[in-house]
Amino acid sequence: MKYSYSTKLKGEFEEVIEKVTEELKKEGFGVLTQIDVTKTLKEKIDVDFKKYRILGACNPHFAHKALSIENNIGVMLPCNVIVVEAGNDEYEVSAVSPMASMQAIENEQLGAIAQEVEEKLMSVINRLK
Repeated sequence: MKYSYSTKLKGEFEEVIEKVTEELKKEGFGVLTQIDVTKTLKEKIDVDFKKYRILGACNPHFAHKALSIENNIGVMLPCNVIVVEAGNDEYEVSAVSPMASMQAIENEQLGAIAQEVEEKLMSVINRLK
Protein backbone atom coordinates (compact mmCIF):
# COMPACT_ATOMS: atom_id res chain seq x y z
CA MET A 1 0.00 0.00 0.00
CA LYS A 2 1.27 3.46 -0.84
CA TYR A 3 1.93 5.69 2.13
CA SER A 4 1.61 8.97 0.20
CA TYR A 5 0.25 10.59 -2.94
CA SER A 6 2.29 13.13 -4.90
CA THR A 7 2.37 15.56 -7.76
CA LYS A 8 4.80 18.19 -9.01
CA LEU A 9 4.20 21.90 -9.57
CA LYS A 10 6.24 24.67 -11.12
CA GLY A 11 6.47 28.07 -9.46
CA GLU A 12 7.92 29.89 -6.51
CA PHE A 13 8.09 27.98 -3.21
CA GLU A 14 5.86 30.30 -1.17
CA GLU A 15 3.33 30.48 -4.01
CA VAL A 16 3.16 26.67 -4.10
CA ILE A 17 2.61 26.63 -0.32
CA GLU A 18 -0.26 29.13 -0.75
CA LYS A 19 -1.82 27.11 -3.58
CA VAL A 20 -1.64 23.89 -1.56
CA THR A 21 -3.17 25.63 1.46
CA GLU A 22 -6.03 26.97 -0.67
CA GLU A 23 -6.74 23.55 -2.17
CA LEU A 24 -6.75 22.01 1.31
CA LYS A 25 -9.31 24.61 2.43
CA LYS A 26 -11.62 23.56 -0.42
CA GLU A 27 -11.76 20.10 1.19
CA GLY A 28 -12.34 21.45 4.71
CA PHE A 29 -8.72 21.29 5.94
CA GLY A 30 -6.89 24.00 7.79
CA VAL A 31 -3.12 24.12 8.19
CA LEU A 32 -2.48 23.95 11.94
CA THR A 33 1.30 23.79 11.78
CA GLN A 34 4.14 24.51 9.41
CA ILE A 35 7.56 23.06 9.97
CA ASP A 36 10.32 24.68 7.94
CA VAL A 37 12.70 21.74 7.74
CA THR A 38 15.30 23.78 5.83
CA LYS A 39 15.47 26.45 8.52
CA THR A 40 15.40 23.95 11.39
CA LEU A 41 18.28 21.88 10.01
CA LYS A 42 20.33 25.03 9.46
CA GLU A 43 19.66 26.34 12.97
CA LYS A 44 20.08 23.06 14.82
CA ILE A 45 22.92 21.28 13.01
CA ASP A 46 24.24 23.90 10.54
CA VAL A 47 23.25 21.87 7.46
CA ASP A 48 22.15 23.46 4.20
CA PHE A 49 19.12 21.55 2.91
CA LYS A 50 16.72 21.97 -0.01
CA LYS A 51 13.45 23.82 0.52
CA TYR A 52 11.26 21.47 2.51
CA ARG A 53 8.11 22.36 4.44
CA ILE A 54 5.75 20.10 6.37
CA LEU A 55 2.16 21.32 6.59
CA GLY A 56 0.08 19.81 9.38
CA ALA A 57 -3.40 19.72 7.81
CA CYS A 58 -6.54 19.02 9.81
CA ASN A 59 -10.18 18.63 8.88
CA PRO A 60 -11.87 19.32 12.23
CA HIS A 61 -15.03 17.33 11.44
CA PHE A 62 -13.10 14.16 10.67
CA ALA A 63 -10.65 14.76 13.52
CA HIS A 64 -13.58 15.00 15.94
CA LYS A 65 -15.12 11.78 14.61
CA ALA A 66 -11.82 9.93 14.91
CA LEU A 67 -11.07 11.25 18.40
CA SER A 68 -14.58 10.27 19.54
CA ILE A 69 -13.96 6.69 18.39
CA GLU A 70 -10.34 6.24 19.45
CA ASN A 71 -9.00 8.48 22.21
CA ASN A 72 -5.30 8.03 21.39
CA ILE A 73 -5.70 8.60 17.63
CA GLY A 74 -4.26 12.06 18.22
CA VAL A 75 -0.81 10.53 17.88
CA MET A 76 -1.62 10.09 14.17
CA LEU A 77 -2.92 13.63 13.66
CA PRO A 78 -2.71 15.97 11.82
CA CYS A 79 -2.41 14.74 8.24
CA ASN A 80 0.98 15.78 6.92
CA VAL A 81 1.38 17.35 3.50
CA ILE A 82 4.91 18.19 2.34
CA VAL A 83 6.25 20.61 -0.24
CA VAL A 84 9.79 19.72 -1.31
CA GLU A 85 12.15 21.38 -3.77
CA ALA A 86 12.61 19.09 -6.78
CA GLY A 87 14.81 21.37 -8.95
CA ASN A 88 14.23 23.71 -11.92
CA ASP A 89 11.58 25.78 -10.08
CA GLU A 90 9.59 22.59 -9.54
CA TYR A 91 8.24 21.32 -6.22
CA GLU A 92 6.85 17.95 -5.22
CA VAL A 93 3.71 18.05 -3.11
CA SER A 94 2.92 14.85 -1.19
CA ALA A 95 0.09 13.98 1.17
CA VAL A 96 0.04 11.14 3.66
CA SER A 97 -2.25 8.17 3.02
CA PRO A 98 -4.55 7.99 6.05
CA MET A 99 -5.46 4.42 5.04
CA ALA A 100 -1.82 3.37 5.31
CA SER A 101 -1.49 5.17 8.64
CA MET A 102 -4.55 3.47 10.07
CA GLN A 103 -3.37 -0.06 9.22
CA ALA A 104 -1.64 -0.19 12.59
CA ILE A 105 -4.93 0.42 14.41
CA GLU A 106 -7.50 -2.32 14.71
CA ASN A 107 -10.71 -0.34 14.60
CA GLU A 108 -13.13 -0.77 11.70
CA GLN A 109 -14.85 2.56 12.34
CA LEU A 110 -11.56 4.41 11.89
CA GLY A 111 -11.02 2.71 8.55
CA ALA A 112 -14.17 4.31 7.15
CA ILE A 113 -13.10 7.76 8.35
CA ALA A 114 -9.59 7.26 7.00
CA GLN A 115 -11.03 6.34 3.59
CA GLU A 116 -13.05 9.57 3.45
CA VAL A 117 -10.05 11.68 4.50
CA GLU A 118 -7.85 9.92 1.96
CA GLU A 119 -10.33 10.69 -0.83
CA LYS A 120 -10.26 14.38 0.14
CA LEU A 121 -6.46 14.51 0.22
CA MET A 122 -6.26 12.70 -3.12
CA SER A 123 -8.66 15.31 -4.56
CA VAL A 124 -6.28 18.04 -3.40
CA ILE A 125 -3.30 16.33 -5.05
CA ASN A 126 -5.27 15.69 -8.26
CA ARG A 127 -6.37 19.33 -8.53
CA LEU A 128 -2.76 20.49 -8.18
CA LYS A 129 -1.71 18.49 -11.29
